[in-house]
Amino acid sequence: MTESGCLAQRMRRGLWLLVCTAVLLLAGCATTPGAHPGDPRDPWEPLNRDVHAFNETFDRVAFKPVAVAYKTVTPRLVRAGVTNFFNNLGDAWSLFNNVLQGKLQASVETYFRMTVNTLWGIGGVFDIATEIGVESHTEDFGQTLGLWGLPTGPYLVLPFFGPSNVRDALATPADTFGYPVTLVNPVALRNSLAALNAVDKRANYLRAGEMLEESALDKYVFSRDVFLQKRRNDIYDGSPPPEEEAPDASAAEPQAPVARP
Repeated sequence: MTESGCLAQRMRRGLWLLVCTAVLLLAGCATTPGAHPGDPRDPWEPLNRDVHAFNETFDRVAFKPVAVAYKTVTPRLVRAGVTNFFNNLGDAWSLFNNVLQGKLQASVETYFRMTVNTLWGIGGVFDIATEIGVESHTEDFGQTLGLWGLPTGPYLVLPFFGPSNVRDALATPADTFGYPVTLVNPVALRNSLAALNAVDKRANYLRAGEMLEESALDKYVFSRDVFLQKRRNDIYDGSPPPEEEAPDASAAEPQAPVARP
């Protein structure tokens, strides 16, 4: 690895260490009951709203215009190929997490998806596996920690990354460095692929963002509620227990059921 590549790697590791330290410090700062009236899952709402506003400004000024331009100049078939390619890379990390969670069937199907799409889908550009009915089982390290019983912790909005919680924030470095793109060399190619992946994902959510702006009275509350519900469904594979069995998600999330084979 070149000297510049080593320096960039050390800088990334230092940044993630700083983020994790900040999250741990925040998690240790207990808020007094009633300090911030509102959703008990979101005791840091004033801070989260500030970060949300920053992310919205960054997206409006820089990120969204790039995504719009990308969608405008790139044919739909090419964009689909880009999305399929990066999804196929992501299946490698999903396979790792499925194995950690003890999900045998999901692990086998994910491995099969990777093999079929890589060999017959020209490196994943074509999603052959979906066409023949092999289901996708997307998993990340936050879901793995949740299945192992680690509580979610309070809702947390991360700069650039957006809605999260303390558990997922702690898992973010693992999810980032576990993604195969981080193994690509040279550094310039790795950064280009990472940027293309980010822009492609943002372009795929342009319509959803427009609908959110048109319908939501409070985008922060809407985004928070959708995220918390989605993550709860993710942990329980789409079959969460009734809410009354877990009234306080910020304190501790119930132990997930034993993984289904």
